[in-house]
This record gives sequence, C-alpha cells and structure tokens, in this order.
Amino acid sequence: MKDALAIHRWLLAHQVHHEIVRLPRPLARAEELPQALSAAPGRCLMVTVFEVATRVGGEAVVAVASPVSAGPRPGAVAGLLGARRAVPAPAHVVNSATDYAHGLVCPLLLPESLPLLVDDRLSASAGPIFTATGERRTALRIRALDLLTLLPGKMVDLRLARPGGSRAAVARRH
Repeated sequence: MKDALAIHRWLLAHQVHHEIVRLPRPLARAEELPQALSAAPGRCLMVTVFEVATRVGGEAVVAVASPVSAGPRPGAVAGLLGARRAVPAPAHVVNSATDYAHGLVCPLLLPESLPLLVDDRLSASAGPIFTATGERRTALRIRALDLLTLLPGKMVDLRLARPGGSRAAVARRH
C-alpha cells in the first residue's frame, strides 16, 4: 500500500513544495478532512472510485477527484462516460485498483491503467488544498495549481448528468 512517505519522496523528486500534515485524530475516510483540519470542505479533496458498466456490456473502474463539499454523484459519472451505470466500488476493488487504503485514496501515484477524472470545481487559484495520503493520521497540503499540474486525469464537469453521455471511452477492466 502507498503511504505519505511514498508521496513525499515522489513530490521531492519532482521538486514540488508540499507539506505532510500530522492530523490530531485518525481519519476513516477523506470526507473527514475538513473537521480534522478545520479547513473549508471546498479546499479538501477526495478520490472516489466507481465501477462502471459500459453500454457494450463491459466493466471498468474509474477514479474521480472532487472537492469534499461536492462529491461525485454516480449518475453524473455514468452520464459523462456514456455508461449504463456507475456505482461506488467496494473496498477490495478500491484497494487493488489504487494501491491505497479504501476511503483514503490520494490522487497522486495512481496506476496509469486507472482512468482519473478531475472535477472542474477544483480551481487552480484556490490556494492550498488538502488530500488524504492513504494513512489515517496524515494529510497532504499542496498548492492547488501544483496538484492540478501533476494529475494525469481529465478535467470534467460533474455538476449534471448528461442523458446521452459523452463520447469519452473508458478502458475495459481486465
């Protein structure tokens, strides 16, 4: 499993200014970051992993990075991908697909085979943001611009579900 030390080393290697924050209490999931840090929910980032049933009968796993204040709705994710349905992935799928602990997934160091969608409500001008590190007692503090520059995902609008879906394809899960 990946942890704060792996993230810290990777960010140092890429010369990105950041801080690993020690939390006053352990987290069960990233949605608890605003309370633990006394930070605005819009400045805290969570990663939700979905199992997506495509229209051609395939299945895929997709990660979505969004502010804690506006978590992704399954219908919006399915509509965006043109899929029949999207449901939050169970813990064992999240753990194996991301190599992070369920509920504490960091958007950095995700496998290249895992598509990442980034909610466009994450603003590069938002200043510092916080995200989970895979560990219950730490969080990552990083400038929003730096994080958005490092993320390999595609910026998408998850505000509304699109009935016809988009033409974006998702790789089939092995």
